[in-house]
Amino acid sequence: MAGSRQNSALTLKYTTGVIVSGIDGDTEMLNIGDVARQGGVSVETLRYYEQQGLIKTPDRDANGYRKYAPDVVRHIRFIKRAQDVGFTLRDIGDLLSLKADPGASCSDVRDRALGKLSEIEDKIDVLSRMRDILRIWTHACPSTGPVSECPILDALEARKEPLNAGR
Repeated sequence: MAGSRQNSALTLKYTTGVIVSGIDGDTEMLNIGDVARQGGVSVETLRYYEQQGLIKTPDRDANGYRKYAPDVVRHIRFIKRAQDVGFTLRDIGDLLSLKADPGASCSDVRDRALGKLSEIEDKIDVLSRMRDILRIWTHACPSTGPVSECPILDALEARKEPLNAGR
């Protein structure tokens, strides 16, 4: 075909992505909006993950737009799932480092998970004590009368040790 470029390295596909021809076949590169949507995060969150080093900063196309490999979506879902079970972004960075370290073992990851479990159990203990105290206070309150006689406000003014002081 005269005038056509059959062997171009870059082919535009619709408006959602770019296909890059490579040795292993064509890989559809995704724009930032597509990655954010598929990963279940906002564009701002995606940029924040980049700044924090949780995901690799992508290459940019000729127009300066970020172009992500499809596996970044899986990586973002890993981050979100780890957050769902209580890991902080710092913890997640450590987990990702372990995941990438061929010398790391499953035991290393398990130790991190056990540490997180212990933290969560401590928080549950504090929350249970808070719930129990609020239950006592709300049962003691007749919900009638002037605020100057409110047992909840009286209890809050009492000079007692805070719930988490023993930690």
